Amino acid sequence: MYDSYVFDLYGTLVDIKTDETKKVVWKQMALFYRYSGIVYNWEELKEMFFQYCQREERRQKYDNTSKFFHETYAEIKIENVFKKLYTAKGVEPDDELVYKTAVHFRRITIQRLKLYKGARELLEAIRNSGKKLYLLTNAQRVFTEFEINSLDIAKYFDGIIISSDEGVKKPDKEFFNILKDRYDVDFSKAIMIGNDAGSDVNGAKKVGMDAMYIHSNISPADDRTPNCKFVLEKMNLKQAGKLLLE
Repeated sequence: MYDSYVFDLYGTLVDIKTDETKKVVWKQMALFYRYSGIVYNWEELKEMFFQYCQREERRQKYDNTSKFFHETYAEIKIENVFKKLYTAKGVEPDDELVYKTAVHFRRITIQRLKLYKGARELLEAIRNSGKKLYLLTNAQRVFTEFEINSLDIAKYFDGIIISSDEGVKKPDKEFFNILKDRYDVDFSKAIMIGNDAGSDVNGAKKVGMDAMYIHSNISPADDRTPNCKFVLEKMNLKQAGKLLLE
């Protein structure tokens, strides 16, 4: 039916649970920073982290050096936040230390990471049909790159586009247009598969792409069933494959 199949990642192919709010997380992060000679109270560190995230979002949105500065859905690079937490205390970290800090944060905040049942079989079926597969995800590369490799699914995709690399995210049409510009994807012959009615379905509609909505355990709580090509009211990737390929 389609030449290109474009997948969201978290909540569509990958079942994930993280918690960045727990006291123990920020106590461990404060200890990590202390190894570099930086003293943070865990409450101070937590507050500053979320403040810097908000500031990065505003900076990315309005920075006129970015080609997407005029768009609504700007995306930050989380490494910039961790770096600022060093420089705020007078330490200039190298890229390796910033990377290790971000990875450590992800390790201690992640509580569940696994493929949904049937995810691998669906990806393999599409590959075996001779069609193209792409990943279009709102995510941080420093987290996602390791996770898709550890789950052994990176190999299925002809192209992987991660929002933190681009400075823009779904549902912004400019994020979708990267597919067309970089991989020559014909939207009239492509379908977006995702679990978020706003980001995945509405974003696809903006560029004239069909969509499949799958309501999963981590779909937004306020999601309403969207009007799109295919709708699955609960996670069932075996059924999704039948609809997409038969």
